[in-house]
Amino acid sequence: MTGRTIPVSDALYDYLVDVSVREPPLLARLREENAAHPYSSMQVSPDEGQLLAFLVRLTGARRVIEAGVFTGYSSLWMGLALPEDGRLIALDKSEEFTRTARAYWQEAGIAHKVELRLGPALESLDAMLAAGEQGQYDLAFVDALKTEYVDYYERLLPLLRPGGLMVVDNVLWEGRLIDANDQDPLTNGIRAFNAHITHDERVDISMLTVADGLTLILKR
Repeated sequence: MTGRTIPVSDALYDYLVDVSVREPPLLARLREENAAHPYSSMQVSPDEGQLLAFLVRLTGARRVIEAGVFTGYSSLWMGLALPEDGRLIALDKSEEFTRTARAYWQEAGIAHKVELRLGPALESLDAMLAAGEQGQYDLAFVDALKTEYVDYYERLLPLLRPGGLMVVDNVLWEGRLIDANDQDPLTNGIRAFNAHITHDERVDISMLTVADGLTLILKR
């Protein structure tokens, strides 16, 4: 028995995927297509995508917000897990990247569940708050501009219902957070977010070593 998370080699990760990830063929095709994309690192891993779908089902989520869509791999996982009358509000500013996402949502038969809102995510979230949508969402997934993580958090938290779940990606940032010499704005943005929520009594938190680090945040 070990008292800490074990290192995951490439071979062990491949084993993990082989024995635990049930990736539908359409999702596998999108992931393989993204492998050649110049921004392929923006896509979540298959085990993380499956975890998102698992959390949608586990929480009984019907209304979900995603901040950061890219080509739609994570939203496809969540959209397939949502019930037929579920709704995913997908926030992204790239018409180019989300064109692929829309095509895959359509092919998967979930386009009716997804509402894409193009533009800066913070502006979209501000509009949702102004429209009085506080407490109307069950789950939120954040995988967008790292310098704005604290701002996403403070806008998403009131939109979630009590007992709602926020899932935040890249919270370990390839280990760069513990390098004091790394003062990149993205690194500092994640540092600021992690520090911001550490003692926030409005929530319960659990940081997981899935992929590049994933924090689960439960609204009290």
